[in-house]
Amino acid sequence: MKFVLFYHSLVSDWNHGNAHFLRGVASELIARGHTVAIYEPQNGWSRTNLLTERGQVAVDEFARAYPELESHCYQLESLDLDQVLQDVDVVLVHEWNDAELVRKVGERTRGTRCRVFFHDTHHRSVTAPKTMEALHLEHYSGVLAFGRSIADRYLDCGWSQRVWVWHEAADTRRFRPLRVDAHEGDLVWIGNWGDEERTSELHEFLIEPARELGLATQIFGVRYPPEALATLADAGIDYGGALANYRVPATFARYLMTVHVPRRAYADSLVGVPTIRMFEALACGIPLISALWEDSERLFRANVDYLSVGNGRQMRECMRAILADRTLAASLTRHGLETISARHTCKHRVEELFGILDELNGMRRELVGCSAAQA
Repeated sequence: MKFVLFYHSLVSDWNHGNAHFLRGVASELIARGHTVAIYEPQNGWSRTNLLTERGQVAVDEFARAYPELESHCYQLESLDLDQVLQDVDVVLVHEWNDAELVRKVGERTRGTRCRVFFHDTHHRSVTAPKTMEALHLEHYSGVLAFGRSIADRYLDCGWSQRVWVWHEAADTRRFRPLRVDAHEGDLVWIGNWGDEERTSELHEFLIEPARELGLATQIFGVRYPPEALATLADAGIDYGGALANYRVPATFARYLMTVHVPRRAYADSLVGVPTIRMFEALACGIPLISALWEDSERLFRANVDYLSVGNGRQMRECMRAILADRTLAASLTRHGLETISARHTCKHRVEELFGILDELNGMRRELVGCSAAQA
């Protein structure tokens, strides 16, 4: 089959965590023998920031890490969609794309055999509903939403009549346990500071526990304001700056544990949706402690695959336990890997996507059959 994928960026994961899963899906499709063409805007926000910070070397490093993947950079005003979408079977348009592109793709594929999906992996359905209302999804085959709560928003608001839950997952071609001779520290956290969406949570569940326990801690990520960097330095935490996502498995391997701190929108409104970091950490076999979130879809086994805590005191207790009890740490590693391997790899998600395509094809056959009977 021929797939066309419109991403905000394939090459850059600079403050663009959605790229992680999207890369894994593309790699899996290619590994199965499908033709995959990926398009990203020439001047996309994430790509621009990556080039500003690291230059062309970052793009070259990505190409070496993902030799099977490449993207076509475009400018929307000159993009020839008639050519791009010729003889295409499936199109995925990620939600972090220009609204005009979303509209044009829907219009160009209207009435064709092509299956076109809008792929939502963000909290804008709750935090910026007017943005979602302005999208034109009436010609799309449906929406792929990375959580039931987001899928329900589309249905309740009337943005789409067909919505499937399509959770993120780990790209286990890259995210897997790696051996190291010795650990370099106790705790590592990989995440962006962002827009003050979880500042108090980062203090309670990460910075203060690391300070009080005197843990050898390192943090990686972008968009850390000067006051945040000063806070980390005062707590004795090393800041490592940006970290390309394909370097994360090797980084996890050098530390004894990590934590998951959900953004407030997910913890409060979009229940059942963890960040991609949770899938990736468990896939890498690093013991994980998560601040409380409601796993309404039973993706994982709390306190089996990972430890769940509701406040800073519990976080400190669990950190002490992992450091003191290697049997506990080994159990978390083993069970986390079991759950990822059984349910949450990009292979699983691609199989789910083909199940959705089969469902739509069945609906088409039924419709044709009804039309023929009526005739």
